Amino acid sequence: MAPTGSGSTAVGPTLAVVARAAGVSVPTASKVVNGREDVAPETRRRVTEALDRLGYVRRPRFEATKPPGLVDLVLHSLENSGSGAVLHGVEGAAHDAGLEVVVSAGLNRSGGGRPERGWLDKLTTRGSAGVLFNLAELTPSQYAWLDQHRIPFVMIDPVLEPPPGVVSVGGANWQGGVLATEHLLSLGHERIAVIGGYRRKMCGSARVAGYRSALASAGIKHRPEYVRYGSLNETGAHRRMLELLDLPEPPTAVFVCSDKMALGAYQALSERKLSVPDDISVVGFDDLPESRWATPALTTVRQPLSEMAATALRLLVRMMAGEQPEGTRTELSTRLVERASTGPVASAQRAAAQVMPPSRCARKPGSSYASEACPSAV
Repeated sequence: MAPTGSGSTAVGPTLAVVARAAGVSVPTASKVVNGREDVAPETRRRVTEALDRLGYVRRPRFEATKPPGLVDLVLHSLENSGSGAVLHGVEGAAHDAGLEVVVSAGLNRSGGGRPERGWLDKLTTRGSAGVLFNLAELTPSQYAWLDQHRIPFVMIDPVLEPPPGVVSVGGANWQGGVLATEHLLSLGHERIAVIGGYRRKMCGSARVAGYRSALASAGIKHRPEYVRYGSLNETGAHRRMLELLDLPEPPTAVFVCSDKMALGAYQALSERKLSVPDDISVVGFDDLPESRWATPALTTVRQPLSEMAATALRLLVRMMAGEQPEGTRTELSTRLVERASTGPVASAQRAAAQVMPPSRCARKPGSSYASEACPSAV
């Protein structure tokens, strides 16, 4: 330790001192300080305890008296219109705040949605004052690195629920699920199915919960076979839609928890020679440009991605100035955008009868059910 005196500034221990106290090499101690993941858990624990015990001073990311001029925006990908909406919102809010934005995308080439090892080191070199993340998730060590280096950050529309204390901005997913289901109920549908994303994803589970709540409020009993989960892409939704159509009593309407997934449901319906909405009504979620280009144009729940991104940037600016947000979660309202993919239940009920599995028809020969459900019995 260097001595301190009148007019001097206290100097903390060097990284070499920390490394000796933890019984590791200086490069290993440096890896822990910089959030690298290639360190054994026990080694990381010893180094972290030594850092705290000796009072190691980590270099601040920006001078409190100097307005920060640079922030980072980290996107999962630039290959979809949702990322474009996020970028648009951040750019506009950053311009108003006098900030420059560095955009990184596809940081993990393996497709995991997490920043690659070494990206955080580049963040340090750039001297960014804060970070906006629009990613699937961060690793615990990356969260720890950001906290250790006192770098403010905000999550935009996080897929998984962030750890306690992490500031995030998202859409009102539960409310959106309610809106989508209530719209179908207003058209007379009662046999309403839902296709959600992965069960553990925060947004998808909230949308399915909204769907269930709307059914309960309408006095309609929840049917477990009408709730399907899959991957957040066209392929997964295509498979789940076919499963729904093969049920003994198929739904007359379906709420698909993303516009991208809804396109997969469209494909499955087309393969079964079913028309939207005459045969079955479909509602999506997000209001991406693709929803307007679909045939027919997709009724969907609008998630205000650009507004969410702009709100996140404004929160980040306050955090960079030393303010603490009142809460860790900010939600912006969603709203229904009605287009051509939803219609009354009457024609859909007749169409649903036409897609009954042949085995079901065979079990009830001569009955009124068979005469309605099986073309050969008519």
